[in-house]
Amino acid sequence: MTISRGFFGHHDPRAADLPPGQHLTHGFPVLTAGPTQLISTEKWNFTITPESGEPRRWSWDEMMALPAEEITVDIHCVTRWTKLGTRWRGVALDTFFEDIETSYEYAMVRSYGGYTTNLPLEDLLGGKAWIAYEYEGEPLHIEHGGPARLLVPHLYFWKSAKWVNGITMQRFDEPGFWEGFGYHNYGDPWREERHAGD
Repeated sequence: MTISRGFFGHHDPRAADLPPGQHLTHGFPVLTAGPTQLISTEKWNFTITPESGEPRRWSWDEMMALPAEEITVDIHCVTRWTKLGTRWRGVALDTFFEDIETSYEYAMVRSYGGYTTNLPLEDLLGGKAWIAYEYEGEPLHIEHGGPARLLVPHLYFWKSAKWVNGITMQRFDEPGFWEGFGYHNYGDPWREERHAGD
């Protein structure tokens, strides 16, 4: 795991509405479960594979042609930092799933480099999740998952997979990378669902 400056924060009494156990940070700490992935927009693509096994794939240019949204959200890391009012631009997962037929209720999100994380489909739809490619008005920096990452701000940030490249629909829930190492299967910061059994 790589840890950057800004990882260690301090309690700010002005941050009255943080989830329990969190402290406010003004930086943007970098934590990565493996090497940084160098993916050009020319080679990047995003794929959704439903139970039919027939994938739907978008190139970078095809994604950029989709309706985009400006998103301002708080983000919460399981390592106990919270960053308030972060600004992103991206495409809602609802848009990608418009023409996807699936009866499965679970999704495995996959990234370049092999990282995975599992989520219920309902946590990716209904305006809850995006494929984000800009942060604070600039192209998403590679250390933060650029050129594009999943953004699921209502869950701990390990669920917002960096360098995202696909989602595979699943009949049953299965653990992803960190979940397999004992992290909580769901990861709600307001319930402090950090580890299995929390």
